[in-house]
Amino acid sequence: MPKRQSLIVVANRLPIRRVGSGASARWERSPGGLVSAMEPVLERFGGTWVGWSGMTGRVPRPFSADNVRMVPVPISRPEEEHFYNGMSNRTFWPLYHDAVRTPEFNREWWGAYVEVNKRFARAAARAARRRDVVWIHDYQLQLVPMMLRELKPDLRIGFFMHVPFPPEELFAWLPWRSDILRGLLGADLVGFQTQAAMQNFSRLARRYTTATGTDSALEFEGRTVRSGSFPISIDFDAFDEMARDPEVVRDSESIRQRLGPQRKVVLSVDRLDYTKGIEHRLAAYADLLNRRQIAAEKCVLVQIAVPTRDPLPDYTRIRASVEHAVGRINGEHASPGRVAVHYFRRTLSRRDLVAWYLAADVMLVTPLRDGMNLVAKEYVACRTDHSGVLVLSEFAGAARELRRAVLVNPRDLDGMVAAINVALKMDPDEAAQSMSLLRSMVRRHDVRFWAESFLGALTE
Repeated sequence: MPKRQSLIVVANRLPIRRVGSGASARWERSPGGLVSAMEPVLERFGGTWVGWSGMTGRVPRPFSADNVRMVPVPISRPEEEHFYNGMSNRTFWPLYHDAVRTPEFNREWWGAYVEVNKRFARAAARAARRRDVVWIHDYQLQLVPMMLRELKPDLRIGFFMHVPFPPEELFAWLPWRSDILRGLLGADLVGFQTQAAMQNFSRLARRYTTATGTDSALEFEGRTVRSGSFPISIDFDAFDEMARDPEVVRDSESIRQRLGPQRKVVLSVDRLDYTKGIEHRLAAYADLLNRRQIAAEKCVLVQIAVPTRDPLPDYTRIRASVEHAVGRINGEHASPGRVAVHYFRRTLSRRDLVAWYLAADVMLVTPLRDGMNLVAKEYVACRTDHSGVLVLSEFAGAARELRRAVLVNPRDLDGMVAAINVALKMDPDEAAQSMSLLRSMVRRHDVRFWAESFLGALTE
């Protein structure tokens, strides 16, 4: 990116959040895949981040943190309910994830979505100077590209969709489908995780707007809008370095001692979300135990579930369902001092996660649908001795790159059982060869490669 240009990142959330209150209040790094991915990008390029702090009501004036200018965008409590909990998470999220849950369509939510997107566009316009580069992120802000272009047509505007983009038969359900497509077409470059998502977008734009052209270059209202596949990644070197830290290694060894040093450790780390396939995974593990293909004395599943969107009914139900399944499995298969499944509902630091990645013999990443899934890449980056086996859903974007993983359809119970069995019994030399190739791929295509590929295409 040319040095004379500044980078303005526009995302639903700021990369930091306010913790505590009064004099003891402080800002700390937020969890989440986008923050993890963009952190090294902004460290390298500098710039401004426009986003919501997660708090409703008044927000602080723009300020600097970690050499990045933070521009908080205010959202009221009713807007949080309608724009965020409603339109973003009960309409777009399920619709874009293959309608795993039936999306809801509500005019009041849509009105709030339009209004909040306008506010983000105005905040970005105030932050940006002539010819700056603005990089807008994800499904919460799909109207911002065109709104921002109308305010400042001289900016270079990119948009990246982190979640899947649905095929026509699903997207057509959306009452505001043309508005969304027109909003995205305000960008100079629209990026997706996979080629299939890019093609879905281009076909839909040609059908529901006046856009013409090819999958990678559309003509719309006198402008060329390019689209492409830019699979997001991780800071490989940071994970690799942390995995070699002697204290982290000792923590991982301590985990294995507590779980039982002779047991195989199977690990899953997910947000507690109905798209992640946690219930299907537990069902497959229970089937292995019921068939006596594994035993709790020799194998343990650790499920780390990061809390998310707790107020929404679907998330309350998935939490109850998962906790019930864990209780049933342990009730039937645990023995004194040896539970079959350890379940932790909490957010872990990166350091703690790396220790768990090191402790795990098998990593299960089996979402029903996922734009990418960075957990799979994080696990690979941490396997510095080339041990460990990754079992990966065919329906995660990461499966397009991590082809040497054990790929599985998470809805196929017998297939899941077979995949876990293969992973547990894989010859160490075969596992090491596969992991070596996986690590080489993630090392080459790290987060810097992703950012430079997107920004290079945007500014060329």
